[in-house]
Parts: sequence; structure tokens; C-alpha cells
Amino acid sequence: MKAEAYQDAVRTLNTLQTNANYLEMVKRKRGDPQTQLEAMKLYLARSGLQVEDLDQLNIIHITGTKGKGSTCAFTERILRSYGLKTGFFSSPHLVQVRERIRINGQPISSELFTKHFWRLYHRLEETKDDSSCVSMPGYFRFLTLMAFHVFLQEKVDLAVLEVGIGGAYDCTNIIRKPVVCGITSLGIDHTGLLGDTMEKIAWQKGGIFKSGVPAFTVLQPDEPLAVLRDRAQQISCPLYLCPPLQALEEGGPPLTLGLEGEHQWSNAALALQVARCWLQQKGYQDAGELKASRPSLPGQLPLAPVFQPTPRMQQGLRHTEWPGRTQLLRRGPLTWYLDGAHPPSSMQACVRWFRQALHRCERPDSGSEVRVLLFNSTGDRDSAALLKLLQPCQFDYAIFCPNLAEMASTDNADQQNFTVTLDQVLLRCLAHQQHWSRLHEEQVSPDPWSTPGQEQDGPASLLLAPHPPHTHSASSLVFSCISHALQWITQGRDPLFQPPSPPRGLLAHPVADSGAMVLQEAAAIHVLVTGSLHLVGGVLKLLEPSLSQ
Repeated sequence: MKAEAYQDAVRTLNTLQTNANYLEMVKRKRGDPQTQLEAMKLYLARSGLQVEDLDQLNIIHITGTKGKGSTCAFTERILRSYGLKTGFFSSPHLVQVRERIRINGQPISSELFTKHFWRLYHRLEETKDDSSCVSMPGYFRFLTLMAFHVFLQEKVDLAVLEVGIGGAYDCTNIIRKPVVCGITSLGIDHTGLLGDTMEKIAWQKGGIFKSGVPAFTVLQPDEPLAVLRDRAQQISCPLYLCPPLQALEEGGPPLTLGLEGEHQWSNAALALQVARCWLQQKGYQDAGELKASRPSLPGQLPLAPVFQPTPRMQQGLRHTEWPGRTQLLRRGPLTWYLDGAHPPSSMQACVRWFRQALHRCERPDSGSEVRVLLFNSTGDRDSAALLKLLQPCQFDYAIFCPNLAEMASTDNADQQNFTVTLDQVLLRCLAHQQHWSRLHEEQVSPDPWSTPGQEQDGPASLLLAPHPPHTHSASSLVFSCISHALQWITQGRDPLFQPPSPPRGLLAHPVADSGAMVLQEAAAIHVLVTGSLHLVGGVLKLLEPSLSQ
């Protein structure tokens, strides 16, 4: 009964606008986006809270284009190492919607989610004005409101809030007095909503700055960094530039991160500064001993302090987990590389991580190795550009499918999406396949990832082990759902993914038939799943059934 009650709550939540509809609505009303924030304040009041009530949550507010979720995860885990009770609001979810609202790093229980959902839903229903055009908040707004209620009810010591999209007009930005803010690496994403240049996007992200509230950012290109600096100066927000992680390591033990990939170093450096600032603002003494501070150059942002991370900070970094981001799963002959990279800059980091991981892995004594790409991309993103970045990984097969775990997913409300039809998403997958085929026809272009001789930062660590081209090197397939794609990729060889026998006709294609034989005989199969966090979530749902419990 508890499971049914939870699914009923999620189905009702799904009747509110989902992310795609929300984006379209905001685009249409972009003339006065400030009205969106005002509407959010009204929803908050109707839910029984005032903006002032949120001050007691001791909020850490994080935005950015890439790595904001990972930075939040590092920050939350560091502060939990100090014995603090943490709240953490993030998006999107991978498997279950309750992942978006966490207490002490764990998604709230189905029971707690159901209780708070219906309490908030009924209160908003009772206070709606029938004459109003929009009487209930959309999907993301509702979950943001619900997170505030949960965190206050559960009496957390602090709440880490990840911005949904942008910053200035994001519904999390109704908060008045966060303790500290952070901005991760900036890039091009959500251009229809945030603007098509780095400067316009930086302006949106800088909208989370508050007067007198310390803020930190990582190294950015000069132009967007100047926009952030000007935004901060205009409202007297003290903004600091984080020194690299290596500067904090000097003279101490090397720092170990729970998340793989060189791009996580920047996220960890920001998380350390944000967490240390929070501890200092709240009067904690054990916040890291200062080292010699580096002077800032005239006209540039002041540098954040260089300090020795405390043992508890080191422990937090080491034990950080954030599924679906540079995540490795080894299962029999299969190794799954899961990363929900979707902006181009994140995809570059994903490719670098994948190639380095391949370079480190042990080669089988005998037998072939096969590389498989499982890809999807949604929204207004340039999938052709993303696929071009992936091409140098020398995949033997490229598989495209929608972000749909199974063809009949009505029994699982967490995975439902009413904003697109199956025809629409399959047409997009076919377009991805056409882009991929076109890229292989243009293979005269040089590999943007390979440079002769030595890499700038050391040995040629990104170069792959010799991978002789197969006759099927340009092969690609489109499947109607993730389950069918995984059935073909695994060929029954993943010890935990054992679905019923594949549907009739699944292998009735020359490429699928010949590829099945290659996969059945391979000594090692390396599968990169990327392009969409929703795709990664669907794959995890099937590969790790415990995540659906």
C-alpha cells in the first residue's frame, strides 16, 4: 500500500508541468521574468510560509553550467562530516523523484515524500483562486516548495540548494539571505532561455548574488568573469576566485575525490571554499588553517584563501557519491561508464574521463574489446556538436534510444514524461543516427583530442591503447527504449541485468545480428552512456534495481 500511495503522489505531481513545458512557458513570458519570482513568492505564501522563514535554513546556493550538482554533493558531504544535519535539493532525478530532496545525503523515504506531497498539494488546492490563470505551481516549482517545507519540518542545520536553470529568475532565487553562494564553470546551455553568449549566461548566473553574502567562483574566461565581477560589485557582494585544488594540497597529504575525472578538481576546490566559508560564518573553529595567501592582481577578483583542508574536509571529499556522473560499474565482461554530460563543455570533460579510464584499464590477455556508445540528447541542444566530440573515442557501435526505460512504463510514475510523444523522440533518435553516419563519412577531419608527441600537462594520457578498426566501425542502431538497447548490448552477459527474452524482431536487422555475435564473443565490452541525465537514470534503473526500491 505504501508503494501505491507513493506512486499515486508522483502521478499527481506529473499532472503539473514538467521541465519541457515549464521552459516553453517561461520563454513565452520572458518579457517580464521578474513576475515568475513574484508568482513563486505567492505560492510560498499560499503554502503557509513567508520568504523570511527560509532564512533559518542556513542556505548554500549553487549555480553554474557544468558541475553544479557535483559541487553541491561535495559541499553537502564535507559539512555532513562535521556532524551537521544536511538538506540537499537537486535536479533532475535519475530513478525516483524523491532523490531531489535529501536529508543527510539520502533521498527522503517514500512515506515522507507522500506525506509532504499531499499536505502541500491540498493546501495549494484549498487556496487557489479559480479566476487565476495558473492556480497550481508547475512541477519544478512544486518540488522546490516541497523541499523548503521538508527541510524546515526536519530541522536541518543547513540546506544546499542547486539552482534549476540560470539563477536570476530561477524559482530557488526567492531566498533572501543565503549564508554563501557559489558559481561553477560556465558554458553554453539553455540558450533559448538564458541567452546565446557566455556573457548573457554569466549575467543570469550572477543573479543569485546577494548584498553582503560571500560568493565564490572558479576560473572562467575573461568576459564572463568580468560580468560576474560587475554583478557582484553593483550590489556589494564580496566575490572571490577559488585557487586550484593543487594549491590547497601543497604541504599536506594529496586529496582523494570520491568522484572521478579531472574536471571534478575544480568542483571540489569550489566546494571546499563554500563549506569553509559556511563553517566560519556559523562560528566553527575547525575550518582549516590558513597558508600564505596569494596576492590578487589589480583589477582582478580577490583570491579566496589558501588553507589546509581539515581531516573532516578530506573525509568528505573522499566519501562523496553522486550517481550518474563519471560513474563506473564493472559487471562481468561489461564495464559501464555513466556520465550525464549534456552541454558541449561537459561532454569534452566526459570524453577526457572516458579515454583516461580506458587507458588505465587492464587489457584482456586474449579476445577482442568492443566499445559501444549509448546516446541521447534532448531539448534545444546541438546533438551534432556533441556527437562530433564523441567521435574520436573510436566506438565500434553507436546506439540511440529515447529516455524511456521500457516501452510500457505506466507502472512506474517516476519515469513518466507527458511532454513528448514516442514518435517525436524516435524521430530525434533517427536524426542522431544520421548525424553519426555523416560524421563517419567526413572522417578526413583530424582528431581534436590527439596532439603529436607530449600533452601540455604531461604524458599522452588521453591517447588510447591501440584499437584496430573493425569492419563495422561505423555501425549504428536505434532502439525504441533503453531496455531493448541494453538487451542487445549485454547479450545476456551482465550478471545482474537479466530481462525476459527479447521481443520478436529485436535482432531482425543485419547490423544487430552481426553485432550480437561480436558482443557475445568479446573479452571486454566498454559502454559509455552519455548525452542526457535522464538516459543515465533509465540505464541505472535497469542495471541497479535496488535504486527503484
